[in-house]
Amino acid sequence: MKIRTLAIFTLALALCFAANVVWAGNIVIKGSTTVLPIAQKVAEAYMKEHPDVKITISGGGSGNGIKALIDGSTDIADSSRFIKEKEVKLAIERGAYPVPFAVAYDCIVPVVHPSNPVKNISMEQLKDVYMGKIKNWKEMGGPDRPIVVISRDTSSGTYEVWHEKVLKKERVFPGALLQASNGAIVQAVSKNKNAIGYIGLGYMEESVKALTVDGVQGSEQTTLSGTYPVSRALYMFTAGWPKGDTMKFINYVIHPEKGQKLVREIGFVPLY
Repeated sequence: MKIRTLAIFTLALALCFAANVVWAGNIVIKGSTTVLPIAQKVAEAYMKEHPDVKITISGGGSGNGIKALIDGSTDIADSSRFIKEKEVKLAIERGAYPVPFAVAYDCIVPVVHPSNPVKNISMEQLKDVYMGKIKNWKEMGGPDRPIVVISRDTSSGTYEVWHEKVLKKERVFPGALLQASNGAIVQAVSKNKNAIGYIGLGYMEESVKALTVDGVQGSEQTTLSGTYPVSRALYMFTAGWPKGDTMKFINYVIHPEKGQKLVREIGFVPLY
């Protein structure tokens, strides 16, 4: 009898604890390192307004975020590219129906060391540099120095967009140095006067210099107008239509006076 009573008491405690966990509202977000600062900034503000909600955020790339959404280990997948058809198919096979929410716009900016005198690069030159056809800065009016090409790894949504829009789905040449995040590219380029890399607009800082592309500077205005040639939307995906705290958080991200105000503050392009 005592054992049965103890078991019932233990079960009651467990149910109370479980109820508290649900009430507390835990949200897990994984994926794109480009979307990462948006998720972090908005989550910080959201948790201040909703102290009962805990949001856990990690990077790892758009592809890894979508994988986590498919296998059920995240509530929200950050992605700097749209979901692929094969990912949608796999998700549906596993009972997850991806729903996209655009949360910001962005443009991908080629960057060099601040000491590099080159200011502009054409789309054709960018492609040739990343395919290894242009190997020296003097071929683009720069100093007689070899070009150190820095690219993102293939799990990156930024790489996917670059691969499609700049390389026209050609391969990056094997000598390119691969980095796992926008921040890593900034660090690598800032320390190498011969380097070229590419980053999301929100990662621009004084330690690197942005190049114009075909004479167009990457900015909020040129991104929204479509005049900058390497622009994209940034997304948060959920498995099915979001509910509860996840839905409230998504609404907060896209709210003009809340999440979107923070999007602009950290250097990305808001939806409105």
